[in-house]
Amino acid sequence: MKSIILLFLITLSFTSQSEIRSVHCPLGCPSLTIEQNDVVFNFTYALSNNPTTKFADWVAYEVNVLNFGDSPGRDWGNDPLVDDDESLEEDDFKGAFKALKTDRGHLAPLASFAGNTNWSELNYLSNITPQKSALNQGAWVDLENAVREAVSFRDSLYVITGTLYLESETPLPGANEPHKIPSAFYKVIYDLQGNSASFIFDQDLPKSAQYCDQITSNMQVNKMLKYSMPKFKDSKELTQRIGC
Repeated sequence: MKSIILLFLITLSFTSQSEIRSVHCPLGCPSLTIEQNDVVFNFTYALSNNPTTKFADWVAYEVNVLNFGDSPGRDWGNDPLVDDDESLEEDDFKGAFKALKTDRGHLAPLASFAGNTNWSELNYLSNITPQKSALNQGAWVDLENAVREAVSFRDSLYVITGTLYLESETPLPGANEPHKIPSAFYKVIYDLQGNSASFIFDQDLPKSAQYCDQITSNMQVNKMLKYSMPKFKDSKELTQRIGC
């Protein structure tokens, strides 16, 4: 298993033995204490890959207008910083839509980095989880769009998003290795002052569901996690900024 891997262009600040800050999580990344995980810092996001579930526990990224652009399309591939046997491969997703009505859902959205030179990183399978089509094409993408609309030049927002395993889900029918599909997902959107808005999305949300109805407290998100998050404060102003 790889240790923590850092790309040379990513600037890191070690504020304590257990806290790491980067351009992707400037107020601190989620704790790096899950020993079996690979924690990697790509050019466009940071993530903690779980070799047991085969999916990321969390992904952290900045939403910055300088990265926006026309969609470059899909070009799936494995993350070179994650061991091949600790993540699923493209063939593992075959038949998933027909059997489970499941899409390949991006944790860090491709649309937020379509203008970045390193946009192809968003299509690494380490950044992908099986998401029900109704969720992926409904409230999930609506919130992603709202966050992009809420940022402006030199006024970015930051996101930490991840997987939750609250109930058992049917595995991918074409996968040839053990894995565990998340039953829900969370997003925490925040600014540099720590003002935040937190959301939990159940896998079975109907497409008509509104993302604003999925708001929860930062405390409630933390209760569901096996790792610690940076300190955020629930903010009515931040919530209104993203359309709720």
